[in-house]
Amino acid sequence: MRRVTIAKAGGYERLQFETVPTPPPGPGEISVSTEAIGVNYADCIIRMGLYASAKEYVGWPITPGFEFAGKVAALGAGTSGFSVGDRVFGVTRFGGYASHVVVPQTQLFLIPPGISAQEAAAFPTVFLTAWYALEELARPRPGAKVLIHSAAGGVGSALVQLALRRGCEVVAVVGGAAKVGAVVGLAGENAERLRVIDKGNEDLWPTAALLAPGGFDAIFDANGVETLHASYSHLAKPGRLVIYGFHSMLPRGGGKPNWLRLAAGWLRTPRFNPLAMTNANASVLAFNLSYLFEHQEVLAEGMASLLPLFASGALTFPALTPFPFENVADAHAALEAGRTIGKVVLTL
Repeated sequence: MRRVTIAKAGGYERLQFETVPTPPPGPGEISVSTEAIGVNYADCIIRMGLYASAKEYVGWPITPGFEFAGKVAALGAGTSGFSVGDRVFGVTRFGGYASHVVVPQTQLFLIPPGISAQEAAAFPTVFLTAWYALEELARPRPGAKVLIHSAAGGVGSALVQLALRRGCEVVAVVGGAAKVGAVVGLAGENAERLRVIDKGNEDLWPTAALLAPGGFDAIFDANGVETLHASYSHLAKPGRLVIYGFHSMLPRGGGKPNWLRLAAGWLRTPRFNPLAMTNANASVLAFNLSYLFEHQEVLAEGMASLLPLFASGALTFPALTPFPFENVADAHAALEAGRTIGKVVLTL
């Protein structure tokens, strides 16, 4: 099997290919021959050496990757419900950038008919992140006003769809005119409850304040220091700020962290005081999906909620930006630069 291995933290040059023996599946495990691999910004952070759970669970060297799709290649003892050759997709805590992935069968799912391997590989991480942020943490009621940053990205586009399905009034923020249409296309029959703000052409917060004079019931923010303070100040009472990333602190090109920028971002990051939060009647919630692998029942519940919606066509896959497996460095560079819409996938 071929896989991407990162020996130590650094830029794109750290993404090296190696050929190693294909591991056999153990009891309860299944081996998958991959056809597509989802790429997430977290993979870039892993490469830079800044992803805490990667250090905690694996260390160096590491093969990044949380999601994949392909065909069942081999079955371990005690597995059931799958056959060799089945079209499947799954999640893994690291190790996804490989031509073969071995995972417990509980982390594997059959691809519904009519869905491509690329679409399936683009689904798990972004939609599970969006589902957990919306359904488990924020839980806005129908009619609630929510604001979603980076709405044209993978998680953002998933949040837009799920929030509209929940009956929310959605304000979606994008970073350029080219991304507006992609978000509008997600609304379908719910277009009247979606407003897109292109922060490249509109003043974000004055416009947001006009759209929600009483504040937002929930705001979803992966930008970090760039927007956290303003996001919190634009919450309703009560309101919930859900944080799942800190992208604005990280490089927009070059592939290596700027330590001065990171330090400045850390110093400027808001410190939320529990007493002040109580008086403001506002909450701050944060999570990292990689730690939820300790709670398989949560992942299973999320998949059970989401898969029927995809099978019926009620949810739309993010726009796909594919790169050949060999061009993994280009995929990371495009993702970091913010040039992509929807989800980046590697194809084998």
